[in-house]
Amino acid sequence: MKIVGISGSSSSGGNNSRLIDRSLDIAKKRGFTVEKISLAGTSISPCTDCGACREEKYCPFDDDMNRINDILESADGIIVSSPVYFGTLSGQLKTMFDRTLPLRRHGFLLKDKVGAAAAVGGSRNGGQEYTIWSIHIWMHIQGMIVVGDGNHFGGIAQKDVDSDNEGIKTIEDTANKLCDTVEMLSS
Repeated sequence: MKIVGISGSSSSGGNNSRLIDRSLDIAKKRGFTVEKISLAGTSISPCTDCGACREEKYCPFDDDMNRINDILESADGIIVSSPVYFGTLSGQLKTMFDRTLPLRRHGFLLKDKVGAAAAVGGSRNGGQEYTIWSIHIWMHIQGMIVVGDGNHFGGIAQKDVDSDNEGIKTIEDTANKLCDTVEMLSS
């Protein structure tokens, strides 16, 4: 079983990257194969609604998105983390979500995969819940099974995440709930 983690930040090694690393470490310790997608440094063009993905599974844009879609398709569970730059998810992550349209159009290829979300804001109430809700919308549109941290929406942290014990607990609970649900569905 495979868990994919997506850091939706333009910063490599930042708060979101560390949250995804922590989540994937939990999954790895539980026996899952893991893979990380970091949007930092990737080249993903915005969707132009050209319609090519109605006929072909792969987008005609020559960028990193076809590789990312293949990784997402191979997952049993996906955890996505986004920074809260201005009240909601990062532009990089929204662009990536838009470009997963071929996965939906060619048989709902993410359907019944388990999804979880996390967000990092500048303060405890910096827009994390709305950001997680935005990630959940993408997951629901793809037909995924969405889980939270067992009590709320998912992992909600504030920067600097390494000193946010309350936030780290929600991240760990979310990662464990994701793993629990994937295991439950595969048995």
